[in-house]
Amino acid sequence: MDAPAMTQLTDNPIDTQAVLAAVATPAAGAVVLFLGTTREFTDGRQTTALDYEAYRPMAEKTLSDLAEEARRRWPIEKLCIVHRLGHVPLGEASVAVAVSTAHRAAAFEAGQWLIDSLKESVPIWKKETWAVGGTEWVHPGMEPK
Repeated sequence: MDAPAMTQLTDNPIDTQAVLAAVATPAAGAVVLFLGTTREFTDGRQTTALDYEAYRPMAEKTLSDLAEEARRRWPIEKLCIVHRLGHVPLGEASVAVAVSTAHRAAAFEAGQWLIDSLKESVPIWKKETWAVGGTEWVHPGMEPK
């Protein structure tokens, strides 16, 4: 359980196989992977894409702090958080959270806590682009779970 947590902001598509490989270990009997993807409809409005911006130094520090807090709360073997910045088309992942633990309950709990906490506290802003025209910024902590 002393492997460092991997946290990353990227401007490229998220490689889910690399995320899973980052948390692979023979000590884990459970691996949970959560992917947040760009959905087509939000509150009945058609979305064409999302764009993410962040204050990188603060976002990277907050991601690292969340990873360390999760390690204090659960018996995590390895964890990986990757958040994409920039333009994210429909169906593509904007965030990946993966956790490996000895047993499934801890992996599920830690993974859910990480994504919920990330959405509430990491300074990453999302701009939704609507099919009918126009955009809307969504700030951390303002999204429904």
